[in-house]
Amino acid sequence: MRLYTRRKFLKASSFAATSILIPHPFISITHILNMQQNLYDVIIIGGSYSGLSAAMALGRSLRNVLIIDAGQPCNRQTPHSHNFLTQDGKSPEEIASLARHQVSRYETVHFRSDLVTTGIRTANGFEIGTASGTIFHAKKLLIATGIRDLLPPIDGLSDCWGITALHCPYCHGYEVRNEPTGILANGEEGFEYAKLIAHWTNDLTVFTNGAALFTPDQLHALHSHGIGIVENSIQKLAHTTGHLRKIHFTDETSFPLKVLYARSSFEQHIDLHETLHYELTEEGYIKVDAFQHTTAPDVFACGDNTTRMRTVANAVASGALAGMMINKALVSEEF
Repeated sequence: MRLYTRRKFLKASSFAATSILIPHPFISITHILNMQQNLYDVIIIGGSYSGLSAAMALGRSLRNVLIIDAGQPCNRQTPHSHNFLTQDGKSPEEIASLARHQVSRYETVHFRSDLVTTGIRTANGFEIGTASGTIFHAKKLLIATGIRDLLPPIDGLSDCWGITALHCPYCHGYEVRNEPTGILANGEEGFEYAKLIAHWTNDLTVFTNGAALFTPDQLHALHSHGIGIVENSIQKLAHTTGHLRKIHFTDETSFPLKVLYARSSFEQHIDLHETLHYELTEEGYIKVDAFQHTTAPDVFACGDNTTRMRTVANAVASGALAGMMINKALVSEEF
């Protein structure tokens, strides 16, 4: 026997009443029931750390929540996650699996393995379409999809990404401290990156992959700290199952190396800003306020798609905040 809470009963009753009062020759009873089943307080697009953290806050707030996740987290190649209290050194999948298990204990939180392809605003909230052809509806929407790294077209770089080709010393620098280390960067960004990474190793080389663009003062500072500069064009990274061994250049020379830092460009995993009318920052992140609310009403965002601070800890924190703020908005509307 299916039990209804007062909130669920009122929701179902009002939906059914509306359907009776506004008949449509092409709407069947089955279609109405399917819409009722696919109606949620909140839809969370993305089920990694940030989305799961938000879902826990919303589940504990008795909200009917759907998490739609395509199963393609950006750190899926990374063997270990660090700098997150109580989880330091565990694999990303181990952390995510435990999180899914804990969130699934809240009976009002539901999971769907699918890819969101469309999103539009309706009179009562949002209509979200998926690759499987299923349509879901919700009052509030949370985008927690992370970002997709767009790596330079260097053979071997994608194979090493997250293993020995890294972007964040706070996430991985301790494990590769004092190793022969490189930075793939140039100009002002390369100089600032070198200043940072030099804290973790005394064996550091900047690979500009072309003519160096440093100022005379920057060149002097780099040389005075023993940081080398190689301008050769890179052909490929030689590695063994993602573990870097050396860089090969187009002039047939090579350079032995254990670690390479690089800052890639990126794109949003899903881009609904044109149909949902939320703004992006100049860098391409979803613009949010201090409470994870985007510039579009009832659309929230959290995690890596909103900030440069790409850490598990930050993703979890922003997700928890987003979940609480969404519930607060719903409470204010219902009271």
